[in-house]
Amino acid sequence: MAANPVYVYDFVEGNKDMADLLGGKGANLAEMTNLGLPVPPGFTITTEACRAYLTTGHEPGGLREQVDIHLTALEEARGKRLGEATDPLLVSVRSGARYSMPGMMETVLNVGLNDESVAGLAMQAGGDERFAWDSYRRLIQMFGKTVCEVPGEEFEHALDDAKRARGTVNDLDLDAADLRALVDAYKKIFAKHAGREFPQDAREQMDLAIRAVFDSWHAERAVLYRRQERIPADLGTAVSVVAMVFGNLGPDSGTGVAFTRDPASGTQGIYGDYLANAQGEDVVAGIRNTIPLQELERLDKRSYDQLLGIMSTLENHYRDLCDIEFTIERGKLWMLQTRVGKRTAAAAFIIAGQLVDEGLIDLDEAILRVNGAQLGQLMFPRFDLSDEPKPLAKGVGASPGAAVGKAVFDAASAIEMAKSGEAVILVRRETNPDDLAGMIAAQGILTSRGGKTSHAAVVARGMGKTCVSGADALEVDTRKKKFTVDGTTIVEGDVISIDGTTGRVYVGEVPVQPSEVVRYFEGDLDADQEGVDPLVSAVHRIMAHADATRRLRVRTNADTGQDAARARRFGAEGIGLCRTEHMFLGERRELVERLILARTEGERQEALDALLPLQRADFVEIFEAMDGLPVTVRLIDPPLHEFLPSLEELAVSVAVAHERGENAGKAEALLAAVRRMHEQNPMLGLRGVRLGLVIPGLFAMQVRAIAEAAAECAARGGSPHPEIMVPLVGAVQELETVRAEAERIIADTGAGEVSIGTMIEVPRAALTSGQIAEAAEFFSFGTNDLTQMAWGFSRDDVEGAFFWRYIELGIFGISPFESIDRDGVGRLVRIAVDEGRVARPDLKVGVCGEHGGDPESVHFFHEVGLDYVSCSPFRVPIARLEAGRASVETAVASDSR
Repeated sequence: MAANPVYVYDFVEGNKDMADLLGGKGANLAEMTNLGLPVPPGFTITTEACRAYLTTGHEPGGLREQVDIHLTALEEARGKRLGEATDPLLVSVRSGARYSMPGMMETVLNVGLNDESVAGLAMQAGGDERFAWDSYRRLIQMFGKTVCEVPGEEFEHALDDAKRARGTVNDLDLDAADLRALVDAYKKIFAKHAGREFPQDAREQMDLAIRAVFDSWHAERAVLYRRQERIPADLGTAVSVVAMVFGNLGPDSGTGVAFTRDPASGTQGIYGDYLANAQGEDVVAGIRNTIPLQELERLDKRSYDQLLGIMSTLENHYRDLCDIEFTIERGKLWMLQTRVGKRTAAAAFIIAGQLVDEGLIDLDEAILRVNGAQLGQLMFPRFDLSDEPKPLAKGVGASPGAAVGKAVFDAASAIEMAKSGEAVILVRRETNPDDLAGMIAAQGILTSRGGKTSHAAVVARGMGKTCVSGADALEVDTRKKKFTVDGTTIVEGDVISIDGTTGRVYVGEVPVQPSEVVRYFEGDLDADQEGVDPLVSAVHRIMAHADATRRLRVRTNADTGQDAARARRFGAEGIGLCRTEHMFLGERRELVERLILARTEGERQEALDALLPLQRADFVEIFEAMDGLPVTVRLIDPPLHEFLPSLEELAVSVAVAHERGENAGKAEALLAAVRRMHEQNPMLGLRGVRLGLVIPGLFAMQVRAIAEAAAECAARGGSPHPEIMVPLVGAVQELETVRAEAERIIADTGAGEVSIGTMIEVPRAALTSGQIAEAAEFFSFGTNDLTQMAWGFSRDDVEGAFFWRYIELGIFGISPFESIDRDGVGRLVRIAVDEGRVARPDLKVGVCGEHGGDPESVHFFHEVGLDYVSCSPFRVPIARLEAGRASVETAVASDSR
């Protein structure tokens, strides 16, 4: 009979490389233990046990026996027994997934206390009954909410009542008798909602807490957070059972969170929060404002110095910013957790550069420490304070950015108003995990309590949201949906602006201006000049290495000379998609309409002759902006109906004319023509190459305009490199027909070399790419249409209709229009690349759909061997960075094999 898998590991048995099995928390507790740091003893139940439990609904065979063994070892290490009345061992039961999910899953502290052992705990604490009863009320509160789904506000109301009765707003002013009475009140609340008495058996408490942590993997907020952060849903969480150490034993005890560098700015120094006479959840919950970590030196210099030494050890060991949780128990320092800390986008770039300078990492590692999404955040505008607006209040700049929106005071309001298109700022006294959906919906978060390590700050930084925390001048009344500061009242719906860098809060809308990073990309800032923003220097350095490392070239999607010029400043190496249909809008629409509806050859040629010089002038402007670089011009592609009057509007106009006895004249003739050409599904109808083949002279006019523009630019001494792309090809014969005519025109104009290729956006084109490559010098994947046709749905219709439900059900982790569907659409891309290059080894292959600027998709395109990606001008720097990261990741993977 096969032995049961190992489901439980003592801390001394693990290490930081076992995060998949032990979760981040368990793996790092093991690593710190093996580094000889002061970690309370404990053990970790693996993610495999969690997955087995979630699959079957009960704990896997052998788990209980393994927990028994490790619990006994823990009891021996501490010299105490779980549930012992006179000298009880208490434990914390903590969640810890592979990827950090701050506050999204459950933790229960003080497990093991009951009506008898509370007296024993007081004896352990030298007769401190207040501490014992405070610990017991915390257990009932956390256990009730976490394990038995007792409404948390019921406990909070009881605590508020106790403080009011004492005439205080601070829970530290409650004495032992107050807390004993509060425990009785909590037990009644528990029994009312749980349908049973609070469990007195310590082992039952622990087992139920473990199961609750497993179950919290599927909690609504955890599911929502994973979707937001693209964390796989099938990983499960580990559970760490740790001997309790107590920060609420008096003024010589406390708890805190420390960062080895500032997670908001990247600045080196001592950063963190400390709260005397408190347990860990008090710091992150923000229920009392903390003091800066530096003040610990005055309170307990020995622990402070020891902590600084440990912080240095951990940063050098992990070679990164570390986020540390610690407790001081009557002068004894204990390390409760460390992890590579979440940081803002600006801090990520600055810290990566610092670590290179310190010799801890090289530039290859540095570009793996940042990503395109962070770079995108740095390109958003910031407040223009040139008019010196007076701040309403000031808090802690917990997560940078400039956010403007209407104040809302609960998650539900934030979601509702955001759905209606309103920008909102979520205002709370402090946030908790139940606020997550509202935090996602909001432009920014403002709290009156907490600091840089509060729940609001940590989660906002992880999501790239602007956050100001600890603005304690704000009197926030969430029930009345308002806050007051210095006589000014802001009610729900009033517009406020928050600056996540300075921590300032303003009334009304503060104007914004381009970020320093955008100014750098635009060429307005020299990264090497003295006094330049350190962030600009860090971005410049990392981008230079990404450009030197990447294999993928990066082009842009641009339809005007202005867009092309801006993209070139942003680092674009050509145009991968110039949409000619955009050149037919506005005043030119009438010419296209005349062309499509022409009934005679003369009418058609007249319209083409009028369009030719306009098209040629457009291309001259673009070729000049991209002089010396390739420009891929897509021949007209969109559905026919986009250039025709609305059938419904014409029908109404004609009907009204008839009703009035008027002559409908031109409108009636136009209606007949539009009806003749009307399509039920225009996206799959007369468009792209089909339109070019059906309307004689249309593609010929465009090819001539491209060729003549190239010849004109060359005659002026320029170096144009036009590439003509035929859209919506599904059969090689379509491309061959267009190509033959195009080659004759190019030869007539003397334009020189012009490449001719096709857009792969029809699944059949991907599946017959070997044939099509014989007539195409390049492929460019139009992944927007390819995704629509592969999935069989219209992007315009389905994203609002049912994608939200598909994401909610886990069918989509993310919209396939946002990030490439590797298994389906990606397979079509891979087939087309492989078979196309067999037929034509020198085939140039790129992508010009929206996926060309998506960070995750860029890695896929690198993997399948594309030559370039093309994206909007704003996303060019993002694609450059991700292309560099993809090259480094490939090299690292190759070296590890």
